Formats: sequence, structure tokens, C-alpha cells
Amino acid sequence: MNLPDKIKVNQLGFLPNAPKMAIVANTGATSFALVNAQGSTVFNGNLSAAAEWAPSGETVRKADFSSFTTPGTYRVKVAGLADSNSFAIGEDVYDDMHDAAVKAYYFNRASTALTAEYAGVWARPAGHPDTNVQVHSSAATATRPAGTVISAPKGWYDAGDYNKYIVNAGISTYTLLAAYEHFPDFYQGRNVNIPESSNNVPDLLDEIMWNLEWMEKMQDTDGGVYHKLTTANFAGEVMPHETTAQRYVVQKGTGATLNFAAVMAVASRVFADYQSQFPGKSAAYAAAAEKAWTWAKANPSVRYRQPTDIRTGEYGDATFADEFAWAAAELFLQTGQQSYLAEFFANTEETGVPWWGGVAALGYISLATHGEGEMGATDYARVTDALVNTGSYLRGIANTSAYGVTMTATDFVWGSNSGGMNQAMMLLQAYRVTGDASYYNAAYQMLDYVLGRNATDYSFVTGFGSKSPMDIHHRQSVADDVEAPVPGFLVGGPHSGQQDECPGYPSALPAKSYVDSWCSYATNEVTINWNAPLVYVTAALLNP
Repeated sequence: MNLPDKIKVNQLGFLPNAPKMAIVANTGATSFALVNAQGSTVFNGNLSAAAEWAPSGETVRKADFSSFTTPGTYRVKVAGLADSNSFAIGEDVYDDMHDAAVKAYYFNRASTALTAEYAGVWARPAGHPDTNVQVHSSAATATRPAGTVISAPKGWYDAGDYNKYIVNAGISTYTLLAAYEHFPDFYQGRNVNIPESSNNVPDLLDEIMWNLEWMEKMQDTDGGVYHKLTTANFAGEVMPHETTAQRYVVQKGTGATLNFAAVMAVASRVFADYQSQFPGKSAAYAAAAEKAWTWAKANPSVRYRQPTDIRTGEYGDATFADEFAWAAAELFLQTGQQSYLAEFFANTEETGVPWWGGVAALGYISLATHGEGEMGATDYARVTDALVNTGSYLRGIANTSAYGVTMTATDFVWGSNSGGMNQAMMLLQAYRVTGDASYYNAAYQMLDYVLGRNATDYSFVTGFGSKSPMDIHHRQSVADDVEAPVPGFLVGGPHSGQQDECPGYPSALPAKSYVDSWCSYATNEVTINWNAPLVYVTAALLNP
């Protein structure tokens, strides 16, 4: 007997006191049961009324078993349907996934070998030393003419490719730094098994430092920051050490420089507590941030334009008010100078949901976290009210969604899973400001979504869940001789663009348009900025 698709549920499971929900599609049933590993029924409940979710074209009902809190392994049963995947209820259901999401950055390190001690079967030789990087003609100055050789090692490969981009590194690094700043006790002594794990610095900060040391080298002598470090073309399906084409730093721009300024100001703040382990870093980052700000103010509208001989990722942006706002917020917190706070408010009126091309929300998050007492009460209220307003808007969408999520049809764009995680991160800011658990609960639904409670039946994090991506668009994972991909990566997720024109898409509907194929860079690639909010959201949900 062929039964319809499994009931859609978070394939890892649930914290005991968290909301717990499954989605049941296309059924006339009105009740459900929760059964344990022995097959015994431990909970019965009624399904919600049927409702349509337009992004997937499904008519669905919700199975809510939030009141059931007993740890164990369970499945959801509905008459006439295949059982759900099994899942756990317990305090530790997300610990391994969180740590893997952090360690994914280690697996994407440039300029170093990954040894079996830390990388296991995904060990590989060193690639891209980046000690012989040429200044591209688009970035040439009198001080550094075209062809000048600079050294800019370390950093993370941006995505499925082997290049390094400042604007995407900016939001990624900030989000990880925010996870540490908001949940420092959680990260103290948390061992994810990287080479620095025994150095009395939280592993998350050690991993961040690997990228900061690259970013620092991307600043020109005049304060401007190169947009990216790249080969002229994308590499093929090869391991990092097998691609030896010349690398370049390409054009300085306002967006890259302001991203750099903001991140360096935050890093200065965070690493001030680790002076003995990283002597001089905090002061150097503070100085680099102000130097970058000065360049950006003198060059406020330098848009990155892809040179004709460079064909790697563009990360093009035409407007910079959000970058000015974010950098101004961080520099205000660094210096206490009111002029920076005035710049922040002059450049932004609302938070929005952050993405690499829209970063004003990051400034709001930092000001809400550190600004009380540094700002006047009215200004501080402007910041916190803006965060709560965004959270309330997103909560309202989730409360009326047939799937119980914050995503609507327009959110299914390239990297939709990252968008969902950034929405969750904003909900969690509203929760941090107000203490209202409804914001926490709405954010939790989005973690459920990426871990399996979605229209594709996939857990979108490699290596986690009963059905997770295996053929991701990630050069190391496709070029090695290991069947499983590098674990801990959040793939981009469904949307109807299908720009790669790959065969095998099961549907053109936005929430179902996903294919687990190397070919599908549009839905199955991984990037550092998609993983970062997954790390943040998981840490936040584990530390309410």
C-alpha cells in the first residue's frame, strides 16, 4: 500500500518545555496520536481545522502536542498516512547540530590543512595560502599599483566556491559575534574539536578570529577595503589544493569598507576581554574601524562593479544607508561619540530583517544590547521599540500561517532558509527586549521548519535528520571521496527561480522547488552567511 508523504515534523526533536507541532497535509482526519519507540500511544490530540498554505499549494492541519514533555523517542500517527519520522524530546536534542553548524566554518577554512584529528574523514591538504595575492587593476592606487603582491591568508571560503568576499563575511562574522555576546556562558568551555580548542578561548571566538585575521589584511593603506579576494573564474569540481590559479584583491568599495568598519568595531569590543591571548588585537581593530569609516565618508557611494575579466560572485549593492547605519552604531558603542549615533538615526528608521545587502538591523541589535545607559532614554526606546515592532510583525504572520511559520510566498528567494533563520533571529531580539515567550515560540517554529517541518520533507542541515541533503553545491563535498557531505551546513532551500536550470525539480511552487543536487546552486548551495543565523538561533533557543 502506497501511503502519502510522511507527516512533516522537526526530525531532530524538541526541547521538553518548548512548543511541539507537526504539519499534516491533505488529510480528512481530525485527530492524531503520539507513539513511543515501543509503539504505545502516549498522547492523543485533535488536529486543527484545515487551512491552505499558498507557497506549497497544500491544505494542512496542525498537530499540537506542546503539553507533552516526557523525554524519549516518538512518532506522530494519523489514520491513513505514513507515520512521521521519529524524533526525540530532550534537553540535548540540538547540541550536536549546533556544534556542527559552528564547525562547518572550520571545514571552510582557507590556507590550512584539515587533519584527521579534527576533520575526520573530511581531512584534506591545505589550499589557497593567499600569501601571493595580486592587486587587480580595479583596485590599483599609486601606493599599490596593479600587480602589487600582498598577503591575505586565512578566512573562510564563502560558499560552495573558494573565494572570500568582505560583504558576506561581514554579516556572517557579526552574527557569530552576537551569538557569543548574547550567550557567553553557553560558549565558555564548549569544545567543537578544532585545533585551538585547548587555548582558554571559547571555540566560537577562535573560529571567528580565523576570519578576522583575513579581513584585517583586506584593508588598503588608505583605509578603504577590497571587495573580495578571488580567482578570475570559479574553480571546477576540485579540492582546494588542486586549484592554483592566481588570486586577486578586487576593487575597493563603500559597502565592503563599511561592513569591515562595523565588524572591526564589534571585534574590538569582544576581544577586549582576551587581551592576553590576542595581544594588541582589540586596539588594532578599533583603529582599523575608524580608518575605514573615514574612507567611507570620503567615498560614500563607490559601488562595486564587476571587472570584465572577473567572473566570480558579485555581491553588488547600490545603496549604502544601511551599511552607514550599522557601522555608525558600532562606532558609537566603541567611541561614545554622539556624532556616530546621529549618523545611525539619520540613515535608518526601521530594522527590517537582515541579509547581506540589508544590514541596518544589526546596528539595532547592538544598540539594544549595549546602548542602555550610553544613550538617552528616548533614543534607547526608539531602538528597542523598532526591534519589538519587527518581531510583532513577524509573530503576526506566524500566528496566521497554515504552517505556523513567518515565511510568505515573497520570502522564497535565493537562500530562503537563511531568510527564515534571520526572521527567527529578529523574533528573538523582541523576546530579549520584552521577555514575552510568544516571540520565542514563533522563532522556535522556524527552527522546526529548517529541520524538517516543511513542504519538501527535508531537514536542510547536512548530517542531521532522517532525510538531509547529500549532494550539496560545495566543491569540497563533491570533489572528495566521502559519500556524505561535510556536516553542519544549512543549504539555501526552496524557491521558484530555478536559475541553474537543473533537472529534477519536483515542483515550481516556491516552497517545494528544491532539488538535492550538486547542479542546483540555486537551492542546494551552502554559504557562511546562511549558517550564521542557524548558529545564533539554536544558541538562543537553548538559552531562553
